Amino acid sequence: MPNNERRRSRDPSADPEGERARRPRRPSDLQRRKGHRATDSQGELLPKARYRSESRSGGTSSTPRRSRRDDSSSGEPLSLDKLARLDAVNAKQEKKRGWQSYDEAYLAEVREREAQMEEDRRKEERRLRKAEARERTRREEQEDEEERLRAEAKERRREERRKRRDSERVVEEEKGRQARIDELKKSRRPKEVVDASPKTPGRVHEDWRRKQSKYQKLEDRGTPEPEERLEKTKKHKKSRIISGPYVEDGRAEKVYKYEKSQSRKNNHDVAARRAKIKKWAIIAAVVLLLILIIAIPAAVVANKKKNAPVQSAAVASTGRPSNSNLNGISQDSIPASAKGGYLDPFTWYDTIDFNVTYTNDTIGGLPLMGLNSTWDDSVAPNSGVPALKDSFAYGSMPIRGMSLGGWLSIEPFITPSFFQKYNQRDLIIDEWTLTTKLGTQAAPTLEAHYSAFINKQAFADIRAAGFDHVRIPFSYWAVTTYSGDPYVAKISWRYLLRGIEYARQNGLRVNLDLHAVPGSQNGWNHSGRQGSIGWLNGTDGDLNAQRTLDIHNQLTAFFAQPRYTNIITLYGLVNEPRMVFLDTTKVTDWINKAVAIARGNKMKATIVFGDGFLGLDNWKGKLQTDSNMLLDVHQYVIFNNAQIVLKHTDKLNFACKGWTAQMTASQNKATGFGPTMCGEWSQADTDCAQYINDVFTGSRWEGTLNVPPSSTGATAVLTPQCPTKSSCECSDANADPSKYSAAYKQWLLYFALAQMDSFEQGWGWFYWTWITENAPQWSWKLGMQAGILPKTVQDRSFTCNSSIPDFGGMGLSESY
Repeated sequence: MPNNERRRSRDPSADPEGERARRPRRPSDLQRRKGHRATDSQGELLPKARYRSESRSGGTSSTPRRSRRDDSSSGEPLSLDKLARLDAVNAKQEKKRGWQSYDEAYLAEVREREAQMEEDRRKEERRLRKAEARERTRREEQEDEEERLRAEAKERRREERRKRRDSERVVEEEKGRQARIDELKKSRRPKEVVDASPKTPGRVHEDWRRKQSKYQKLEDRGTPEPEERLEKTKKHKKSRIISGPYVEDGRAEKVYKYEKSQSRKNNHDVAARRAKIKKWAIIAAVVLLLILIIAIPAAVVANKKKNAPVQSAAVASTGRPSNSNLNGISQDSIPASAKGGYLDPFTWYDTIDFNVTYTNDTIGGLPLMGLNSTWDDSVAPNSGVPALKDSFAYGSMPIRGMSLGGWLSIEPFITPSFFQKYNQRDLIIDEWTLTTKLGTQAAPTLEAHYSAFINKQAFADIRAAGFDHVRIPFSYWAVTTYSGDPYVAKISWRYLLRGIEYARQNGLRVNLDLHAVPGSQNGWNHSGRQGSIGWLNGTDGDLNAQRTLDIHNQLTAFFAQPRYTNIITLYGLVNEPRMVFLDTTKVTDWINKAVAIARGNKMKATIVFGDGFLGLDNWKGKLQTDSNMLLDVHQYVIFNNAQIVLKHTDKLNFACKGWTAQMTASQNKATGFGPTMCGEWSQADTDCAQYINDVFTGSRWEGTLNVPPSSTGATAVLTPQCPTKSSCECSDANADPSKYSAAYKQWLLYFALAQMDSFEQGWGWFYWTWITENAPQWSWKLGMQAGILPKTVQDRSFTCNSSIPDFGGMGLSESY
């Protein structure tokens, strides 16, 4: 019988003519379903199903049904009243006779809609990928054209300068030539001689030039008398042979005296000039030498600075470790084959708290170098939690854990100092591009970061804040690298092992989290390489999936040692696989293979797998072959357009009601997978933190998120998404917490406490993350210091049973 027809009465005698069976069904007759609402692949509440009433012949019933929302991301605020009504319905539903868990028509429509959404998303991704390729080609062609035009313009300017110089030189040469001609004419112009003859008084001899004697010509040109001729001679400073008329008329002696004096003077002047030139040459050489002495070291320093390792803020604030435990260790104790290599402690940046006695022993192909042979599991993190050697009552005792993000897996928004020195054209956006850019400096740069960013004191502070677990994200290059990888290989491995020992010293149980796998499981920067997904997807998808299984084979063989049985209680397979873009069947098959490998290596820890953004209700009945598995969901309100627009009161309601309902339903195997925890959350209510949406991108809050979907998985958001939809600003959210208003501080504290209360309805939670360089709403340490997080996780000044203050009345703006 079609779902849109009314069911016949259970009692045939009650309707002998079958009239009720032929009547169209009314809305009140519809089968009711449980109040738990499904979520879509992004974790948003799906719209309620639409019902279409059709007759047996295919016609539409004349009784209209109440329309339901088509778009779950319309941004309508989630009201406390609606949630209360939902809870009331849920409480009564078991009392209703004949109800079933879900309306099959609704579920069919949801699945159909999900399939269509998935197909639309894939089409949109392909379209945008092609558009991006075209745009990239266009930009490259435009850049080439601009470069060509710049080169042509530069050549034109160079040619113009050359022509201008040539023209000026020609003009100067012409002026000089003309001046020389004028001077020559002037020097050769004869004096007018007045004839004293009485016949022609005052007349100039007409034939003077014709009858001028050789002597007269010579005299006019060179005779030192009268004085003006002497001056001219001095100017010319020519040496002449004295003969002819000068000797005959007795003037040779005067000429000789003049020439001799001039010669002496010229010799003196030449010597003086030479001395002066020598003096200035010596001065110039000394100055040049001083310049070189200053410039060369400065250039070397500048070059070193340019190529110096990029240091995170934590590294810059600490000095190089003393490595005093190397004292008394002879370098001769290191075999020649190991000197200078990974197992040589004299090459390590930091040896503090490592065992520096050389060994080349391995388990699972992974080195034991650095580990001490003894350990102590008698420590408890606090009085409310058992010691490591005793069992932790998972499921009834909530996990209160802290993540160590940005430490062994670089994440730009956590340590922006690694990326700020580059401009947007450099495209340094993830650990792949960073290590590629650093080249040979990558290893010393990142090892200094590993040493300082999370250290021994950090674990002690985490314990003091009341936590009982730590989640340690690390990347596959801690184990191995492959051809073409720029990553720093294996160095982070020993810091991972030392971190586990620091956790042991503080009674903190460990959740190992493989945060980045070969090929990238989601295409986001925290997977190591931003862009396309190459794990279980694309040309090398199966190869990278097998590589990841091989890595888990090594890791589980190593951590199955007795020394890790009590401390590594949770083991994560892969962080945030983006299953909305992957073949879900292939992912679940891969998870089953990974679990089989872990159990085959005698790994006893609870296996953790991510929900893949499919929504918690989609995991019902899946992966039930191993009873010791845990579903991990990450809950944020800032990466979703339908949630970021909620007002402050609605966000608190959603944390208390929405997430509590989801967690409770997922915990029940009748409606969900079973054991469920929240593996990541923060108190941020905006996406304003620097680089939170990738390097050099904007925010949804201000409507400046202009990013290609192929690289981030999110479409551009170019209209403000704060609750007011206008005048949205990030300045207050990004301000120093000391400048937060009292209302905003209280709201941030309550929002964090509400989430803790909600997620403890399941197995518990891990906060993301312990420390950031400048994003206090993502750092427990900075938030605790600012008073927007409790001093310890046991301090609860607000629970979901508390009344919610009127934050608007307290002056808290919805747009900042």
